[in-house]
Amino acid sequence: MAETPRLLLVEDDPELGPLLGAILEEAYTVDLVTDGADGLHAARSGLYDLIVLDRRLPTRDGLSVLRALRSEGDRIPVLLLTALGSVRDHVEGLDAGADDYLPKPFDAHELLARLRALRRTAAMA
Repeated sequence: MAETPRLLLVEDDPELGPLLGAILEEAYTVDLVTDGADGLHAARSGLYDLIVLDRRLPTRDGLSVLRALRSEGDRIPVLLLTALGSVRDHVEGLDAGADDYLPKPFDAHELLARLRALRRTAAMA
């Protein structure tokens, strides 16, 4: 049987983070961190198959975390999950290196489907 994929969730909202973690644990082994600096450190560990990253985080914002990973050559699939939902925000996130962008509020089924799609794409690379 295949090992459960590992997902890094970087979300600082004290209510949403644990709720998201519970939803994602249906399909992933989830580690939750609540600030950008810890998120970047965890992402660099090489332990994860996917990252779900908020943009507005304490200590280091999500886009700077993403840019740091991409500048280091890290190609781990990253989905930005954020309250910033304008077209400009989407473009900025995707141009920073995100593989997908989903604004809050979101549907849990859509989030899980997008993560499955990212895993399929990563498997083909």
